[in-house]
Amino acid sequence: MINIKTLKEKTKSLETEVYTLYKAYLDPRVPWYVKILILLLLGYFISPIDLIPDFIPIIGYLDDLLIISLTIYIIVKLMPLEVYQDCRNKAICEPISVKSKWVVTLLIVLIWFIAIYLVVGVLFPSFQDQ
Repeated sequence: MINIKTLKEKTKSLETEVYTLYKAYLDPRVPWYVKILILLLLGYFISPIDLIPDFIPIIGYLDDLLIISLTIYIIVKLMPLEVYQDCRNKAICEPISVKSKWVVTLLIVLIWFIAIYLVVGVLFPSFQDQ
């Protein structure tokens, strides 16, 4: 049986993997198309908007585990193994700072606001004329 505590722990362990991929994004040896996938993953991971909200028992955390785990798996398969190992070692040795968390969070919030503005502009073009 799946228990909520186990799901929360597994979700927490994904933070190290996501931070590893953030380090990989900064690495020039990573191909551009992998960097795009990493950006999408970081956006989903940090975003307050989930497909299924986390407050829904079990399923709320399960969607994060499945989507994030599958995306991490694909990204790791697309990047050179030595690059992934280097970035993983850096992520373990250099824990993410609070300042970095705030910078990344602010960037994601900014991206969301821009995306919402663009969607509203496309769906309701008269809204922007006012």
